[in-house]
Amino acid sequence: MADDTDFEFEGEPVRVAVDGDSVGSRLDAALARAHDALSRNRIKDLILAGAVTIDGRPVNEPKYRLKAGETIVLVAPPPEEADPQPEDIPLAILYEDEQLIVLDKPAGMVVHPAPGSPSGTLVNALLFHCGDSLKGIGGVKRPGIVHRLDKDTSGVMVVAKTETAHRRLAAQFADHGRTGPLHRAYTAFAWGAVQSAAGTIEAPLGRDPGNRLKQAVLRQGREAITHYAVEARYGGDGWDITRVQCRLETGRTHQIRVHMVHIGHPLVADALYASGYATKINKLPETVAERVLALGRQALHASELGFEHPETGEEMFFETPLPADLEALQDILEEYDRARPR
Repeated sequence: MADDTDFEFEGEPVRVAVDGDSVGSRLDAALARAHDALSRNRIKDLILAGAVTIDGRPVNEPKYRLKAGETIVLVAPPPEEADPQPEDIPLAILYEDEQLIVLDKPAGMVVHPAPGSPSGTLVNALLFHCGDSLKGIGGVKRPGIVHRLDKDTSGVMVVAKTETAHRRLAAQFADHGRTGPLHRAYTAFAWGAVQSAAGTIEAPLGRDPGNRLKQAVLRQGREAITHYAVEARYGGDGWDITRVQCRLETGRTHQIRVHMVHIGHPLVADALYASGYATKINKLPETVAERVLALGRQALHASELGFEHPETGEEMFFETPLPADLEALQDILEEYDRARPR
């Protein structure tokens, strides 16, 4: 299929000549092969909506078989405005170009608007910050979220600004870095002394049948793999806390939090999964206990993210330091460790 024009998103027509291997192909499949700026599902929707003509006649059948010499014309309408409203919320931007934006999400910020969190979300903030640089995802002028962090997990995220970037980044995350450069690592503080210096947790996850807000290890759950390495151990006098780096091979909801519970080391201050460990705070030195109680959220931070740039192919890597609350916890743990008699 011969064509030198990229898809436009402002109503400009795109013409594609049918020849070669495209003859006999389905209309939706041929358009998807010719250009990857739009997903096949988006192309199918446009065909059904009457945005495609062949030799001047409307064709709204995605399965239409192409004939040699035909000319396809696609007019992609401008992206609709997103339902969430732009909000002027400060963002910690680590990198930005026309394709994507990388940021350090603070704890307490929800990624997507949802019942109970209709505003003040990362999406609201990105709509304001990016403005007209958002080229439309699925026909809507919105940021392309390719991975998420829990509300109370801080750290580095990448967000797509174009449909092409969204598709290519999503493919990398779906591959989980098995064949590409995708890398995701988290810093976590866990209860107890994790004995093995490093290990791998392979335990399938699914919705907890007893609590819809929680995930659980289930025999029929989805594959979930977490690699961990101990970075520091703190404690004494009947208490222990371990700082671990967790590297994701899959990306399930609450994966690190549930997997650490599974090996007997839930995350410090995790109210959802470590409620049974609340009494451990009573065994902590007063200064350490104060820092744990002050957290008000699980001690988890997305510290590293690496991926291939969706347009240039450049391997990119971002690292974010611990936020103030977790840094304060680490400082007091190290201070106590230095002062402890040897």
